Amino acid sequence: MSSTTPRRRSRLALLAVPVLALAVACGSSSTPTTSTSVSSSAANQSAAYPVTVQGSNGSVTVTAQPKRIVSLSAAETEILWSMGAGSQVVAVDDQSNYPQGVPTTKLSAYKPNAEAIAGYNPDLVVLSDDQNGIVGALAKLKIPTLLLTAPQTLDASYAQFTTLGKATGHEAEATKEAQAVKDRITAAVASVPKANKQLSVYHELEQDYYSATSKTFIGSIYSLFGLKNIADAAKGADSGYPQLSAEYVVQQAPDLIVLADTKCCGQTPQSVAKRPAFSTIPAVKDNKIIAADDDIVSRWGPRTADFAELVAKALGGQ
Repeated sequence: MSSTTPRRRSRLALLAVPVLALAVACGSSSTPTTSTSVSSSAANQSAAYPVTVQGSNGSVTVTAQPKRIVSLSAAETEILWSMGAGSQVVAVDDQSNYPQGVPTTKLSAYKPNAEAIAGYNPDLVVLSDDQNGIVGALAKLKIPTLLLTAPQTLDASYAQFTTLGKATGHEAEATKEAQAVKDRITAAVASVPKANKQLSVYHELEQDYYSATSKTFIGSIYSLFGLKNIADAAKGADSGYPQLSAEYVVQQAPDLIVLADTKCCGQTPQSVAKRPAFSTIPAVKDNKIIAADDDIVSRWGPRTADFAELVAKALGGQ
């Protein structure tokens, strides 16, 4: 995923859109607090510390249950809340907007500022990318940092639930949540008629025809359904995110189109149908165009199951 630009990554590799970093002196949209509550179930597990977990930055030891977590990953923010660790989070990056009520700030995941992060006095920082050498900068400030890079498979995403659960004192809840997501996806796939598992799909990241192959996380979802991804045979497919052309998409005649650019770029089934020659595409003729939520399809975590169910419904399942 390192081959993509920051803007492309925010849409596909599931990280934040680049914005200006904010230094401590400039303040933020959410003032750091001095304390935060921790759920009783988490407190009951605090005796298990210290714990050591494996992150993309190696072994990370958490000496005590974290009570002031800063998350610089919208996907990890959703995972933390899903397992009941939300009350331990004091600040999240500017792209973390779900679930409702998360403490969104002006902290940037793409141009992170160590001093701005330190201003929240965190006892654990969770992030998905080592932009600007932020992991090393936080290490110099002796702030425990857990780097969990964007997964490329569902199993890798489930493993992140477990890692975050162990680090935050919610291992049992995290394992249960990951299994629930897995079960929902399995049920969604099983609900689709066998004949519809041999169709083709075009996943649109942006209206300039950037797409995602089966080698990406979102592409792995389509593979579960047995769908043929038209981006796999395109020039530049090795990058995982090739730029197709209108002519190529029309020629490939996908049976299903998924728009992951509805919020960013205002794309709709109606606007797609108006593109030159697109009226000949089976997905357009059969009204099999999914207008997806950009955020859901660009993040791994609990809402991946929501997306799988959306695909299943479009394919005649659920």
